[in-house]
Amino acid sequence: MSNYLRHPQKRADKSAGKTAFSPKEAATAIPLGAEEAVALQGVGLVNPAAQILGDSASSESLKRLISSTDHIKQIDTLVLLKEALVMFKRGRWAEGGELALKALHVDEKSAQAWHVLAISREKCGDLKTAITCFETALRISPEDVYIANDLGRLAFRLGLNDLAEKFFLHFLASFPNHAEAMNNLASVLREKNDLDGAVEVLQSALAASPDDPQLWNAIGTVVNARGDSETAAIFYQEALKFDPDHCHGNYNFGNVLTLLGHFEEARRHLTHALPRFTDPMNVHTCKLSLAFAYLADGDLQNGWEWYRTRGKENTAEETVYLVSRPRWTPDMPLKGKRIFVSAEQGLGDEIMFGSLLPDLIREVGPEGHVGIAVEKRLVPLFQKGFPECTVVRHHTVKHQGRTVRAFPEQSDLSGWDTYALMCDFLQRYRPALEDFPTDQIFFHPDPERVAYWKAMLNGLNDKPKVGVLWKSAISHSRRNRYYSPFEDWQTVLSLDGIQFVNLQYGDTEAELEEARAMGLDIWTPPGIDLKNDLDDLCALCMAMDCILGPANATSNIAAAAGVKIWIASLANTWISLGTDRLPWYADTRMFYAQNALDWQPVMQAMRDALVQEFLS
Repeated sequence: MSNYLRHPQKRADKSAGKTAFSPKEAATAIPLGAEEAVALQGVGLVNPAAQILGDSASSESLKRLISSTDHIKQIDTLVLLKEALVMFKRGRWAEGGELALKALHVDEKSAQAWHVLAISREKCGDLKTAITCFETALRISPEDVYIANDLGRLAFRLGLNDLAEKFFLHFLASFPNHAEAMNNLASVLREKNDLDGAVEVLQSALAASPDDPQLWNAIGTVVNARGDSETAAIFYQEALKFDPDHCHGNYNFGNVLTLLGHFEEARRHLTHALPRFTDPMNVHTCKLSLAFAYLADGDLQNGWEWYRTRGKENTAEETVYLVSRPRWTPDMPLKGKRIFVSAEQGLGDEIMFGSLLPDLIREVGPEGHVGIAVEKRLVPLFQKGFPECTVVRHHTVKHQGRTVRAFPEQSDLSGWDTYALMCDFLQRYRPALEDFPTDQIFFHPDPERVAYWKAMLNGLNDKPKVGVLWKSAISHSRRNRYYSPFEDWQTVLSLDGIQFVNLQYGDTEAELEEARAMGLDIWTPPGIDLKNDLDDLCALCMAMDCILGPANATSNIAAAAGVKIWIASLANTWISLGTDRLPWYADTRMFYAQNALDWQPVMQAMRDALVQEFLS
């Protein structure tokens, strides 16, 4: 343990004393464009159970607000805010916000009214409006550091880490070594990949409060972000030594135990944590971790049952699907029915779970009809793969504080009998490993484009053509440990006799420059957008002899087309369902790293497999 224990976009300036947001504007939630909505959905990647502490509407916070309102001299404002806080105590957030709005019509410069309105909007899921209301309250009452603390937590939820850091530091200037704020500041630094800074903050906090379980839990999350799960487990155990019922410590320890392959013990700690969480998002996240702890162990029956909680029901992050038809349930017959199915998660997941559609189409039969909604870039591939189906794009926005998914080409869904989400059929069609087809291929790109890419690749040389990927487009501390550093790929890419082809989307200039400096030959295909032109990317993949990389969008696209895929992954990933392959596809092979700090055994194993497959 000793090795470890050693600004958002600015709005236009306003004149002094004036608010930046009117009560009238605050009354209406702000709809977002699709790109911004997708970015906010990324908050779903943030694990609130493991990272941030505090609640703007906790009983302690509300007591402070009640005390603060006692100093209001405007009687009408005072009465309205007192009533609003009574509504909050009853969990009636929207009604409390309406009373705060009335108070602002009486006194637009009431910091307490803006603070109350901010809490209302946050609890209603309208985070963008909430942060503006919090900022206005703090501008009017800069001496109230508790508003800054609330702002820090909200900024963190929105992924505005620089802003969150600023507000937590502002709060800590008044309350040094405040354990909750120190934990939250360390969480922000971890999200910024400043892991050394996070350790330094927690080291200072632990010096002041050595028996605080949350601080031990927090330093465990930082160590885990470094990829050292075994050491992280020690810190989580230390947290549980001081408080065996600590929900965050049990939750995080359970997740690490899943990574380490101790599934039964992992489920025991997750089950212990679950009833101790009160926030709906924490409850959801814990249930999902239980699903993964079963699925990674190959227990599909229990895994799929827990995985039903994936939709974040009864949380502020639940997606609303704009479909006027009833949602399908397992007791509803499918034969001869018209059923509309929406994808529900990320790009790679849309493809992976799309492997369920052939089973659904067969059960519906020729007398029925299946509609499919996928991400816009995937529409051509799904339309070619399922020509008998109606394939449209989905469109996701943030509206009135909720994530909403619409279907512009299917605005009138009255002609459908029912609708479903792709994963609704997991228990029906994949109850056991033997129910996964071993030869299923459902992507069929343009044959002329496949021939084009084969000709271009053959024109390079007569070597086997192996595509390579090495990262995800989303980079942060909680994901980076699942991807091997690019420099580790030198073991594979230096192999003579193979023509490696760059299939990595996103900004790759730094890595390719590094490869050139190492004398590595990675050919980048010209005239193709590897991120957006997915139909042509699939054709390019089909021209390859093999593709190496992590499980990302491209590897899923290639696997769905039947290309030989070798996946570099941490051991005990749930998507392999306890096997040495991805059961969802026809020709996959997993190369497991037992420790995120050392990917060299994986790279050597891949190199040896390439020699055996193509050069022997």
